Amino acid sequence: MPYWRLSGFYFFYFALLGGMYPYWPLYLQHLHFDAESIGFLLAIPMVTKVLAPNLWSWLADSTGRRLGIIQLGSLLGLLCFIGITIDQGFTWLVIVIISYSFFWNAVLPQAEVITLNFLGEHPERYSRLRLWGSVGFIAAVIGAGVLFERVGVTAFPWLSLAFLASIFVASLTIPRPEGEGQRPKRESLLRAVFQAPVIAFLVAGIFLQAAHGAYYSFFSIYMEDLGYSRTAIGLLWSVGVVAEILVFIVMHNLLLRFGVRTVLIASLVLAALRWWIIGYSADVLWLLIFAQCLHAFTFGTFHAASIDTIRRLFKPGTQGGGQALYGAVSFGIGGAVGSYLAGRYWTLGAELVFGVASLLCLLATLVAWYGFRDTRLHGTG
Repeated sequence: MPYWRLSGFYFFYFALLGGMYPYWPLYLQHLHFDAESIGFLLAIPMVTKVLAPNLWSWLADSTGRRLGIIQLGSLLGLLCFIGITIDQGFTWLVIVIISYSFFWNAVLPQAEVITLNFLGEHPERYSRLRLWGSVGFIAAVIGAGVLFERVGVTAFPWLSLAFLASIFVASLTIPRPEGEGQRPKRESLLRAVFQAPVIAFLVAGIFLQAAHGAYYSFFSIYMEDLGYSRTAIGLLWSVGVVAEILVFIVMHNLLLRFGVRTVLIASLVLAALRWWIIGYSADVLWLLIFAQCLHAFTFGTFHAASIDTIRRLFKPGTQGGGQALYGAVSFGIGGAVGSYLAGRYWTLGAELVFGVASLLCLLATLVAWYGFRDTRLHGTG
C-alpha cells in the first residue's frame, strides 16, 4: 500500500484548503466586495459540487480510470485558477471560480475510492492516511497567516496556485491501482440511494454542512471584527485542525468501540454546541479555543464515519457515485445554501447566524437518531 504517496496527496489537497478557507473571504473583502457578494462567490464551488463530482464519478465508474480523472481534474483546475491573476472583477471571478471548481471537484471523491481500494479489508485505517491532510491544512493555515501578515493578502492567488500545482504533481506519484482502466460491473446508484438510512444520512449531511457555511465564509471576518490579528486567526483555525489530527489518530479505536451510528450522532450534538459558543461567546478566548477543539468532531469524526457509512451502504460498483453524492448533497447543496444565506443575513449579527447553525445541527441529530437504525450502521466492523 503506497502510504506516503497517498499521504502526500492528501497533504497538498488539504493544504490548499488551509490556504483558502481562512483567507479567501479576507481577500475578497480586500477587493471591496460586500458580505452578500462574498457569500455568493464562496457558494459557487459548493454549487458546482452538486453536479461536477457526480458527472466525473459516473465517468470513473463507467471507465474505471479513477486515477486518470484525478490527474486531469488537478491539471485543469490549476489552469483555470490562473484566471484569478488576470482580473478581479465580480463577473470575471464568477467565471473563474465556476471553471476551476468544476474540475477541482472531480478530484477528492475518486481519491477516496482509490484509497479505500488500497486499504482493502482494513478500511478503518483510512483515518491514519487522512490525518496527513489535516497536517497539510494546519501547516498552510499557519504559514499563510504569517505570510499575509508580512506581505498582505494580495499574495493569496499566488499561494493558491502553488498549492494547486503541488496537488497535480502529487497525483502523478500515485501508482495505478489494481483494475485501473477496467470497466467494473455496473450497479444501480438510484437503488442504493432510495434506502431510508441513505436518505437520512444525506439529509443530516445537508443540515451539518449548511451550518458550516457561516463558519467557512465569515469566521475570519468575524474574528477580525472582534480584534484578532491575522496570525491569531490562523492559529484559531489551526487549533481545530490539531484536535482533528489527534482524533484521526484514535478514530480506528472509536469506530471499533462505539460503532458508526453513535459516532455520527455524537458529532452532530457537539456541532450544535460549537456553533452556539462561537455565536454567543467568541469574545471569551478560552471558550473560543474550546469551540475550535470541537472541530475534531464536527468535521473529523463525522467525515471519517461518513466514509465508512458509504462503504457499508453502497456496493463496490457504486462506491465512486456514493462518494460523489455525499459530497454533492452535503458539501454542495448544504454548503452552498449555508454560505449564501450566511452572507445574506450577516448584517443581522453573528449571534443570529451561528444560532441558526446550531439549530440546524440539532435537527440533523434528530434525523440521524431516527434514520440510522439500519443494522449495517450498528456494527463495528
